[in-house]
Amino acid sequence: MQIKDRIFNPAHIEIMGILNVTPDSFSDGGKYTDVETAVEHAAQMIQEGATIIDVGGESTRPGFAAVSAEEEMRRVIPVIKAIKERFDILVSVDTYKAVTARAALEAGADIVNDVWGFKKDPEIANVTAEYDAYCVLMHNRNNTDYTDFMEDVLLDLKESIQIAKNAGVKEDHIIVDPGVGFAKSLEQNLIVTREVGRLKELGYPVLLATSRKSMIGLTLDEDKDHRLEGTIATSCQAVMTGCEFVRVHDVIENRRAIRMMEAIRDGRKGA
Repeated sequence: MQIKDRIFNPAHIEIMGILNVTPDSFSDGGKYTDVETAVEHAAQMIQEGATIIDVGGESTRPGFAAVSAEEEMRRVIPVIKAIKERFDILVSVDTYKAVTARAALEAGADIVNDVWGFKKDPEIANVTAEYDAYCVLMHNRNNTDYTDFMEDVLLDLKESIQIAKNAGVKEDHIIVDPGVGFAKSLEQNLIVTREVGRLKELGYPVLLATSRKSMIGLTLDEDKDHRLEGTIATSCQAVMTGCEFVRVHDVIENRRAIRMMEAIRDGRKGA
């Protein structure tokens, strides 16, 4: 797959490194709220093997407090600009607000990562198309009234894909995400992680984003500071189910595990 001028080897999973510039994110809130500290962390993740930096200015943890678009932009825009000025790296903006997406794309972002799959703010799909940007469409909904869980997840994602295409987003600019941790019980989160390979039926690259999430904490009875091994297990699952991307906090540890799983899968050492 190709994003802008970056051609990715289909045999290798690419890593999206998480950069939350928020005071209240569930795992790393408050750590990277000033530009210099945020850029230093981005530099570390790039050195460790991240090929995309995902910048978020509003927490989406359970019970999060929504912030205005103005506050979200105040947090993310200087960081995006600084990263793009200093590094030759792809940047995604983690937002569901069209006005924030537009400002981020103007600042140099390449990808819009929308936790509502273009269903919260109808204008965000048009903004993405206008800037010829790429997008991650995550599965989410306002209820958990599933009839056939995995089939419903696929149908919901098809709706998001159609919204994107109707707005003019190019076919090869779309990535899908199963939405682990959103509108799902613990059991459903485990099922969608197990069955994430089914998203390949949609015909688009898949991103699996489970890093340090409650699914891991509840399964292992561990707090947010002790979920690395659980996250690594899901990254290994991403390899074995054909995902193209993972989104993680701990880049080097997940990269090592991914490389090992790819070598086992292929029966040889990779690049």
